[in-house]
Amino acid sequence: MILFTKHAQEAISVREIAVDWIEAAISAPDWIDPDPRHPDRTRSYKAIGEYGARVLRVVHRPEGDDIVIITVHFDRGAGE
Repeated sequence: MILFTKHAQEAISVREIAVDWIEAAISAPDWIDPDPRHPDRTRSYKAIGEYGARVLRVVHRPEGDDIVIITVHFDRGAGE
């Protein structure tokens, strides 16, 4: 199950990010990186065609069998 922190819920609402896009970034990322400041977190990246192919960054961590979404945003510098 995918769970969302309060911060992630606010970011989704303010930035108008579809949950389907987040699920795609988690289940089929274009690439992943470890979070340099938090070794327990992963950054998953996915180009979103419906959003002009901008790259969505989803920061998440495992919690048992669940995935906790910490934050989500479109990353202007991703892939550069």
